[in-house]
Amino acid sequence: MKKLVLLSLAGMLTLAVLASFHSTSSRISSVDTLKIPDGVDPNDENWKGIDLLPKAPVQPLTIDEQLKKFLLPEGYQMQPVLTEPQIQQPAEIVFDGNGRMYVLELRSYMLDADSKNELEPTSRISRWEDKNNDGIYETGTTFVDGLIFPRFVLPYGKNSILTMESDQDNIYKYTDTNGDGKADKKEFFTNKYGRSGNVEHQQAFLFYGMDNWLYSTYNAFRIRETPSGIIREKTGANRAQWGITQDDDGKLYFQGGASGVPSHFQFPIQYGNFEVPNELAPGFVVPYGAAVKVSDMQGGMDEIRQPDGSLNRVTGSAGNDIFRGDRLPATLRGQLFYGEPVARIVRQINPVKNEGLTTLHNVYQDQKSEFIRSTDPLFRPIDMATAPDGTMYIVDMYHGIIQEGQWTPKGSYLRMKIEQYKLDKVVGLGRIWRVSHEGFKRDTKQPRMYDDKSATLVTYLNHPNGWWQDMAQQVLVQRHDKSVVPALTAMALKGTNVNGRIHAIWTLEGLGALKVSTVTHLAGDANPRIRIQALKASETLYKAGEKGLVDLYTKALKDKDNEVVMQAIFTQKFLMVPNHESSIKTTLVSNKSAGVKLIGEQIISPPKSRNFNAPELSKEQKGILERGELVFAELCSQCHGNDGMGKSMGNGKLLAPALAGSFRIQQHPEYAVRVLLHGLEGSIEGKTYAGGLMQSMKEQSDQWISDVVSYIRNGLSNDASFVSPAQVAAIRANTNKQAGMYKFESLLKQVPVEFIPDQSWKFYASHTASTRVGGNASPKSAFNYEGWSTGKTQEKDMVFQVEFPAEFTFSEFHFTSNSGFKKGQRPKAGETPEFTHTYPRNITVEASTNGSDWKVVQANVKGTQGDNIITLPATRAKFMRLKLAEGVTAAVDDVTPWSMRSMKIFGLR
Repeated sequence: MKKLVLLSLAGMLTLAVLASFHSTSSRISSVDTLKIPDGVDPNDENWKGIDLLPKAPVQPLTIDEQLKKFLLPEGYQMQPVLTEPQIQQPAEIVFDGNGRMYVLELRSYMLDADSKNELEPTSRISRWEDKNNDGIYETGTTFVDGLIFPRFVLPYGKNSILTMESDQDNIYKYTDTNGDGKADKKEFFTNKYGRSGNVEHQQAFLFYGMDNWLYSTYNAFRIRETPSGIIREKTGANRAQWGITQDDDGKLYFQGGASGVPSHFQFPIQYGNFEVPNELAPGFVVPYGAAVKVSDMQGGMDEIRQPDGSLNRVTGSAGNDIFRGDRLPATLRGQLFYGEPVARIVRQINPVKNEGLTTLHNVYQDQKSEFIRSTDPLFRPIDMATAPDGTMYIVDMYHGIIQEGQWTPKGSYLRMKIEQYKLDKVVGLGRIWRVSHEGFKRDTKQPRMYDDKSATLVTYLNHPNGWWQDMAQQVLVQRHDKSVVPALTAMALKGTNVNGRIHAIWTLEGLGALKVSTVTHLAGDANPRIRIQALKASETLYKAGEKGLVDLYTKALKDKDNEVVMQAIFTQKFLMVPNHESSIKTTLVSNKSAGVKLIGEQIISPPKSRNFNAPELSKEQKGILERGELVFAELCSQCHGNDGMGKSMGNGKLLAPALAGSFRIQQHPEYAVRVLLHGLEGSIEGKTYAGGLMQSMKEQSDQWISDVVSYIRNGLSNDASFVSPAQVAAIRANTNKQAGMYKFESLLKQVPVEFIPDQSWKFYASHTASTRVGGNASPKSAFNYEGWSTGKTQEKDMVFQVEFPAEFTFSEFHFTSNSGFKKGQRPKAGETPEFTHTYPRNITVEASTNGSDWKVVQANVKGTQGDNIITLPATRAKFMRLKLAEGVTAAVDDVTPWSMRSMKIFGLR
């Protein structure tokens, strides 16, 4: 009876929501026939043949009505597990170790065609449970609320998640400490993770890989938590937007966005980018959606299949899943699924491997169909996941507009279709579906991994559902429980389930308990999948100093299995094993398989970079890192370890602190420079080290210290700015009265720290304009990637001001000023565009204790395009402002605004 009441209530609420839509629509009178905008050629391929006659508004359907619109393969069914009004505009789902489903709700996404209020703090992450085990997630809480377009959600331990907001640079860990289902604790996890761009073009989908590293879309690096902090390593460019998944061997598949196809899947991303021809089978880019008839495709008429109004070439994709469950037909295991929300389809892909190279095939291409289709134009599949119950779940945003406002301006083709069908009126909905099959029952055993004993979790590594395997590994690694190492080692060496053996290997690696002897034994295993994993996992040991593993890699180059040979090549190049190029050349002489040939030749002669990543290091920067690495290897590594993780002295004691992943090292460079100049002794944050002290290196030159600090900040899984000899010289001069070594607590008081903006800060600017469609138009945005702009050409006395909650001592302002195409420019291929430079030409820095009486702190500060650092004498104030000392003379038809983003303010404690 209780179940019926719950479902009836949910149904009544859903009907009430939909009734409001229908009521609103009924009040909308028929609009006049829309017209092609002035100045547009009606015979242009984007507009020719467009139907702009008045149409009935697209209406949201009830759950039962929508179910009738699905077109599925024989035997398959769709079942709702969670819908509006409980959730709104879901964009991602992830399950934690107890089977609770976290839902990323982007409640501010495209509430109108102009992205109005998209960056308001109205989105949330909710958590849902199926407490009565009937397959419906009926019990939920708002785990984190008031978020600005969050980028992802990742369960990270019991009652904890990781997430970050749009335009921000930090990932935070949110924890529910009192068990009420709502996070009440927020902790910093890592920084330097964001990027600039609209909400479609920022990093997303933080993913916990089988190799115990965390990956995301866009970012060409991976991160990992260690006892000393978060470390990072560069990877290839994944070119993805919304979706990451992995197969049974831990290989990641990244999902493209505007391309409409998977963006990176051929080889493990950490080994870089390779040019592989014919990755997609012929005809792969053609979607076979059902007749939705609204023709709402951004590209216009030339991208529409007539007469049914469906998409004729994939143009957007979102969410993906390598299905690894056990409660759908076995033919689905290992298949790649992803959503194309513009075509209203979920595609099933068969990855076919030949001589180590993979080609993707649309399983239903010959039938001119797709795995899931719908004639409901509001079906918007944007995520999917293998579920704990062994089936697959589909996240349907069920939304009118599925394109960012930057591409729906007034006068555009898509804007016409939005207005014609009132697509902007369908908001605030969302449905999560279970894909089931008549021949299988869902698994009703509910996971309780956070409560299970570690020994029980080890048995789950053999589970037939890949989700259970992944999550058991993650929970074991996060527990740091080494009591199960013997059982894991036995499973890795002698287990009967190859997938379980692979997970045992990586659980050992994650616990820091993988031994050279184990890797050596596994490298000779009869199964080539195990030999490959042994080579991959051994990379951690090699980086920690086990250089003897090179013999293993050399032997693997002659393996009878070509994919093992390919892995040996990847590993040698990744680790920069001495003489690896010579070894690869020798291998190419004897091994002619396509995969070995392709990667070997491209490692020896890399194809020209397509510049998907950040700009390449300059020749000077490369020289700095090379010199710094040499000094580190010869001197610093003796105490800090080859990998910068600290040299172990046994019993959990280190000779010196870890530098890799050190937050202090990656913050203001003055900390590391002062330590090298004057030394450091005693405990650090209450922890003692066997070495006891760091000797002063002040007899070394400014260039030497610059090289070493720059390498430590960039070459040891860290990501921070370079330090110039001039910076070292200035710090040397300012600290020349330092007598003896620093004590840690004393040093911290002398090193600038970043003041983090919070709700107590007040912002003011004389002029403010939005920097993007749907932007905030707030001076506060100067502190994130959205940025702040005056919106008009720079004029003398324009002001940017911050009021702090109390008086602070300030020492530096950091900010970035971007360039952009001159107003009205649309440069064609081969043309050299003209840019507008938005840096402030001349700034005066002023300070005040009361907001009325101002004093000049620094005058005649010349800005520069790109990164700016303004160094101040120690200044005590409650108000700080930047004021333009001169304007810019711009052409009548041009605008040269003052803009700033990623601002940081430093001072002393």
